[in-house]
Amino acid sequence: MAAEIQSIEIQGVKIPVIYEHDKRLPLVNTQIVFTNSGSITDTTKAGLAKFSAKMLNEGSLEMGANGFAEMLESKAIHMSASTGSETFVIEISSLKEQFRDSMKYLKMLLESPNFTKRSLDKVKTMTLGQIGQKENDFDYVASHTLKELLFQGTVLAQPSLGTQKSVSSITLDDVETFTNKHLVLSRAIVVVGGDITLEKLQKQLTKALDVLGVGEAKPLAHFKASDKAEEKIVKKETQQAYIYFGSPYNMEVNNEEYYKARVATFILGTGGFGSRLMEEIRVKRGLAYSAYARVHVSKSVSYFNGYLQTKLDSQEEAKKTVQEVIAAFVKNGVTQEELEQTKKFLLGSEPLRVETMSQRLHRTFMDYYKGFSLNHSQKELEKIKKLTLEDLNKFIKQHQEILKLSFAIVTK
Repeated sequence: MAAEIQSIEIQGVKIPVIYEHDKRLPLVNTQIVFTNSGSITDTTKAGLAKFSAKMLNEGSLEMGANGFAEMLESKAIHMSASTGSETFVIEISSLKEQFRDSMKYLKMLLESPNFTKRSLDKVKTMTLGQIGQKENDFDYVASHTLKELLFQGTVLAQPSLGTQKSVSSITLDDVETFTNKHLVLSRAIVVVGGDITLEKLQKQLTKALDVLGVGEAKPLAHFKASDKAEEKIVKKETQQAYIYFGSPYNMEVNNEEYYKARVATFILGTGGFGSRLMEEIRVKRGLAYSAYARVHVSKSVSYFNGYLQTKLDSQEEAKKTVQEVIAAFVKNGVTQEELEQTKKFLLGSEPLRVETMSQRLHRTFMDYYKGFSLNHSQKELEKIKKLTLEDLNKFIKQHQEILKLSFAIVTK
């Protein structure tokens, strides 16, 4: 049971289909992924991509939000739209015998979405309420402030949910323009798994997606994180300090050495207990309950970041400790014991990462999306297994850019 890459041709456009046949349960899960269509495209109004996904969740024009939802529920079909930073996703799941109907309702939704003033006002009210709640979510505030420091002057510096001002200004024309531009065949990748034959899948998908325009596929913009090492403090009525930190990370999305970054950051801060940051900040100094760090490497960004919470009077000590731990990590690298323990965990826990069909499909999608071969993840594990201490430490020392840390701190 391994995922494979197939394709369907609609209106002259060859659409990739990532497919896994699994007969163990009579279920089918389908995702229509539109690339370069997430919040990174919100260059006119912050939050427009997420807002458009919520509008699509209001059902079809003919049946309305309640009627469409009741119809789906009566047939045990789930259908929802959502966005990430780079993608817009419509997900549909159903029983095997309802797959044909699920595609019929998908076609209905795409052909005639419920884009009415009533839906617009409803989604605005919900979204403005969410934005208001986020103002008191200090993790969110600190995280967003860090993004503002790292990506100042770009679309990434604005909240993907939008602001009170930007969301209030969104019109039906904005939503229609967004969906007409982004929900198109030339940007689509289909991900399907379950008890369905490829032939039936292709036939029903073709009927559903034929209502879309061809559109235009454009490459994603790439944004470089700031190396200015700035600090911004946000004052709130809080009982503890929220410290978020980040810096550039010089790596392309299709870099074959990403597996080294994966091992290095696991040791530094992704691995929980036993990681350098957790050991120094929690175990040895008792400054925080937890401390994490990781790297984000995608088509649009590549940066390093992390976070912790600490007592107000420990704020400066915690910040200084983060800087010291990362500096020592880059200067001295890791130990043989740390490398061996990380290998054991990453290799030993691999079966848990491909246990479900959705996990396998997601992995295949990410390999394909990043431009790798289908067996790339397995090759990466082999490279991790053979990784030497000398090669890893050489790699770590090459990434001096992570020392240029910016800090976003929410404190009293």
